[in-house]
Amino acid sequence: MSTDAMELERMMATCRRPARVLAVTSGKGGVGKTNISANIGVCLAASGRRVLLLDADMSLANLDVVLNVGSRYNISHVLSGHKSISEVVHPGPAGLGVVCGASGLEELADLSEFQRRRILDELSQLSDDHDLMVIDTAAGISRAVVGFCLAADDVLVVTTPEATAVMDAYAMIKVLSRHEYKGRINLVVNMADSPAEGKKTYQQISNVAARFLGVHVYDAGTLLRDDRVLAAVKQREPVVLAYPKAPITLSLGALAAKLDSGANVGKRQAGFFRRVADLFF
Repeated sequence: MSTDAMELERMMATCRRPARVLAVTSGKGGVGKTNISANIGVCLAASGRRVLLLDADMSLANLDVVLNVGSRYNISHVLSGHKSISEVVHPGPAGLGVVCGASGLEELADLSEFQRRRILDELSQLSDDHDLMVIDTAAGISRAVVGFCLAADDVLVVTTPEATAVMDAYAMIKVLSRHEYKGRINLVVNMADSPAEGKKTYQQISNVAARFLGVHVYDAGTLLRDDRVLAAVKQREPVVLAYPKAPITLSLGALAAKLDSGANVGKRQAGFFRRVADLFF
């Protein structure tokens, strides 16, 4: 094969490379996971990345509220065969693509083999058309949540300094460790009262994970408590757009950049949803 032909083949292979998948998760609800997912998605899309944000909370989906995205159709319509996956991707801020969740997706395991193949083929198209997929999981360590995290290339665990949130964040890291998760585990401390409190919380979890699990947890940073986050939710607008010059916006932008630059270079070859299928079926 000539040098030119080899270079063309390499470029084509690069173009076919599926999107990197980041799962944003938490052991406990109420720690700001969905807000963080939405805002880092907007930041990455604004930087020119082709980003898809998928609401994988199948019982309490609310990304559509945070982003003020009309969700007449969602992924349940794909499962029922009424819509294709491209028809349920809603345009979001800064060119972000959004797939809204719906209740009932836990019934995925009860689909026929034909239906399983169909939905997996549909979902795989999303990976091919984007640079990055941000998956907003449900809270907790249910089988579905853990499955999404294990299938992702990188995981962002969200916690707050609150003792119960710290314990639940560690529980999620412990579950990933027991399943021998090979991706990068990042931790962000949200709603801290000071950078020192955030750093202390990270160190607490990181030290225990290293000592008892042999797992390295990457420091994704600290997000300070800011009333503008709640104000933005009431306005149904991401805080990075509602208050573009606020400190919280700068911190979220830095978080998005850190996650993007710290991408798992040892990317697995199998597509994201094919890995989910391997775990669930």
